[in-house]
Amino acid sequence: MTADGSYHHGNLRAALLERAEAVLTASGAEGLSLRGLARDLGVSHAAPSRHFRDRQALLDALAVSGFTTLNARLRSAAAGGTDGAAGAAGPVGARLAGLGRAYVDFAVGHTALLDLMFTVKHADDSSAELRELGHESLLIVARLMEEGQRTEAVRPGDPVQLAQVAFSTVHGLATLAVAALLDDTPLSEAMELALEVLLAGLRPGR
Repeated sequence: MTADGSYHHGNLRAALLERAEAVLTASGAEGLSLRGLARDLGVSHAAPSRHFRDRQALLDALAVSGFTTLNARLRSAAAGGTDGAAGAAGPVGARLAGLGRAYVDFAVGHTALLDLMFTVKHADDSSAELRELGHESLLIVARLMEEGQRTEAVRPGDPVQLAQVAFSTVHGLATLAVAALLDDTPLSEAMELALEVLLAGLRPGR
């Protein structure tokens, strides 16, 4: 068996991305190199270059993979499902809360990856694919806001702006949690309170 023989065609790319996120989490982006990943996986130094032309291509692919996973989770929550399985759509408010929980869960569980996703997306030379995937995260929430407006469950206003406010709430909460700034308040308790306040603000005034 050759050094690359442990991987079937196509599996090495997935293995490289999986190992890259682990290194990213442990050592930051500066700890990532194609040669280091090859060594970790026991393949030849040249093997990663068949999938990623250079280190930046690896970082871009990590960001694309991250947004793809995040968007799948958000779509599932928006449809009323959990863990990637869409269920019967429930009330808009409950699904908005599900979106918030899904985002916080991803942000807390993949902190380094999320930071990389936003950094690469906002780079001057970011790809159209990456920008579209990043924008789709916002649009998933905005479309649910529009649905809520049609049923008078969500206040009038620009759905995209309302989605941005919702994102700022849950992203801020996740940031506090990761930085251990919630003191003695459990994340689950803080999250439910934040969602309660957010949803109250999104309801139409009476």
